[in-house]
Amino acid sequence: MNLKQILNKKQLSIGCWITIPNQLIPEILSPAGFDWFCVDLEHTSIGLDDLMSIIVSIENQKITPLVRVGENNPNLIKRVMDIGAHGVIVPNILTASEAKKAVESVKYPPSGNRGVGLYRAQGFGRTFTNYLEWLEKESIVIIQIESIEALPNIDEIFSVKGIDAFLIGPYDLSGSMNKPGDFDDPEFKESIKIILEAAKKHNIPAGYHSVSSNPDMAIEKINEGYKFLAFSLDSILLQEAAINSMNKIKQKI
Repeated sequence: MNLKQILNKKQLSIGCWITIPNQLIPEILSPAGFDWFCVDLEHTSIGLDDLMSIIVSIENQKITPLVRVGENNPNLIKRVMDIGAHGVIVPNILTASEAKKAVESVKYPPSGNRGVGLYRAQGFGRTFTNYLEWLEKESIVIIQIESIEALPNIDEIFSVKGIDAFLIGPYDLSGSMNKPGDFDDPEFKESIKIILEAAKKHNIPAGYHSVSSNPDMAIEKINEGYKFLAFSLDSILLQEAAINSMNKIKQKI
């Protein structure tokens, strides 16, 4: 079952954030059994020049490649999709019109307004007809809810056709309340409740980025009903594994 089918069936999928600009990272992480990897163009040094080799590496591991774009920019989304991303994660959606813009930037007419080019995703023109069908049925649009400004519009946002799931950005959402990282704050918890209630009403899979490498925190989010779970980052997993292992060694010598 591919990621689109998993999302449509509202089943659990677990992915990881790719922040290190090297195509070996997906190979190193793939034995863990992730369903998808998201290459982050928003908060890293990864650029379009790095992106293609990382996407090829992800595909070679039979894992779905997603890209978190840095902005809701039709030209950037078009280029990311033409390189071969299976879908995008679009940050900081505040209104229904912004959500609609994200969907239309991924899809060709009549579902969207993405310009047609012939690059890697279309087999450099050879597989355009197949890609046209794939894009309509299998491409993925994930929106991020990460500002308190989105809450008054949340019902309208989740009503937009073509959204496959949403992802809560907990740090930015709490930051928009001037309480960055304070996930125990009552206002933050109430905001999460409002978002989840709207998602349930509109039957949209709820996503969360559990940044910590502690699996217990990820399991907690799964038990809360999140189906599209981002588990940690490549850099955090690597760093904390090294630190924890070295600490154990040093305690024995």
